[in-house]
Formats: sequence, C-alpha cells, structure tokens
Amino acid sequence: MFPESSTGISYEDCKGTAGWLLAQTSVRPLVGIVCGSGMGGLADMLKDQVAFNYKDIPNFPQSTVDGHAGRLVFGMLKGRPCVCMQGRFHLYEGYAIQKITLPMRIFSLLGVETVILTNAAGGLNQDFKVGDIMIMKDHINMPGFAGNNPLSGPNDDRFGVRFPCMSDAYDRELQQLAVDVGQELGYGDFLREGVYCVLGGPSFETIAECRMLHKLGADAVGMSTVHEVIVARHCGMRVFALSLITNKAVMDYESEEKANHKEVLETGQYRSIQLQKLVSTMVTRMEYNNTNA
Repeated sequence: MFPESSTGISYEDCKGTAGWLLAQTSVRPLVGIVCGSGMGGLADMLKDQVAFNYKDIPNFPQSTVDGHAGRLVFGMLKGRPCVCMQGRFHLYEGYAIQKITLPMRIFSLLGVETVILTNAAGGLNQDFKVGDIMIMKDHINMPGFAGNNPLSGPNDDRFGVRFPCMSDAYDRELQQLAVDVGQELGYGDFLREGVYCVLGGPSFETIAECRMLHKLGADAVGMSTVHEVIVARHCGMRVFALSLITNKAVMDYESEEKANHKEVLETGQYRSIQLQKLVSTMVTRMEYNNTNA
C-alpha cells in the first residue's frame, strides 16, 4: 500500500473508482478528453451519454472554477467510445498535485489509450493572436522546477516506471494529424504550434514574468495540463494537447490591457465550434493512424 502523499490515492482505490464507473455504463472508452475553461461543449457532442457529477464519484475531487461544469461524461463521439471531463482541477484550488492528476490514473484503468487535453492560455509569442489554437509540442514545468511534481513520493510500478521519459510527451503522429485535419477544415490561419509553460496561479503573470518566460522559449502560459500530461505518460497513454489563446500576455509597461477570466471564457465560446470540429475529426481518424487504438 502506498501513502496518499505519493499518488494521491492508492492503486486499489483508483481501481475501485474505475470499477464503480464501469459498472454503471456500457461504454468502454479508448479516448479520454479534458475540457479547458469555457470548452465544455466538447462533452455535449457525445451520443448516448452517461454522465456523473464529480461529487458522486468515489475518491474524485470537485471542480471549483467558473467555466468548469464538474461532470464526467461517457458516450460515443462519431462512433468512437470516449470519456470526457467537463472541468478539471488546478493547483490553485488547494488540492495536492497528486489529487488533481487522479483522473488520468482513472482514465488508464478505464482502458483509455489516448488522452486529448485542451486549455485556455495566454499568448507569449508575439505572432499569436487571440482566438488562435496552439498545438502543444512541448512544455516547461515551472512547479516541477521547485519540486512540485505529481510523481513525487514512492512509485507504484503498477501505474508506471519510476523515471518516465518526457522528451516524447506529446505524440508527434497526433500533432501531424491535427495539422492535416486543420488544413482540411480551413483552420490554417489560426492553427499554431508551440511550447506551453505552466505556472501555479491563480494570479495572472506580471509583465516581468511574461518577458522571462518568453525568453525561456515559451509560446503560451497557463495554469493546467502539464501535470496531467506527466501522469498520463507515466501510465503509458498517448497524449495530444491544444491551447486556445484567450488573451495576449501583457509584455509592455505602457500597456493598459489587463488579463481577466471573463475574457478567457468569452474566447472559449467564440472558438468552441472550430475546436470541437478539430477534436472530433481527429478522434474519427485515429483508428486509421494508430492500429492499436
């Protein structure tokens, strides 16, 4: 038995939660989707839905942020069995980092093979515009530099290895698939790729911090996703992630602009249809690009 401080909850408890969910739905998901702020509409695309409120799921945390509904939805997306998180968990909500990544453990025990994560992010790259969709090719894990990593503590080999590789965290075949699908859908003008930097939040970044992160090679900055990616890879799942650029990071002391959460949610609604179409089309194509899926 491993202490709660290492994995958030034990392997047995995760297995119990997965079993509780599988007993109440016939869907056996191969794809897990995590909806970022204002992007919960992805879950609404699922057919034959079976939905669970987070508060009703054993051992599950609860989402406390506007724009995060707090539901786990099972269903079929264009014939493909999926499970979708409407609302995720963040360090700034006060949860231990192992607790906010717990759903990735559950996903793996449900049989999920590929995880698609979306987030709202601030644009650091000066070529990015509000409303752009950035394919994440890599990340910078600032909390990890300070020792706050979801894999800290004793390792349970039933989940994954002690020292997982992260140089291939974001599946390159899925990145290329996204580019191809985006071009077909006519999204070339606002589809980008880049590096995402995660910070703890909840306060938005200072001008000096934005300048520093940009110099370090970050194209976008946010408060989520990276911790989930690390745990998903630890569990052996393929990962694809998208950032919706909902605001431009303030880099100039003369600027009157201020980052705010309302702008984040409004941009999420503005681009939601295109984002949903991109993700749903990718899901239908995955079986042709990955014989294991």
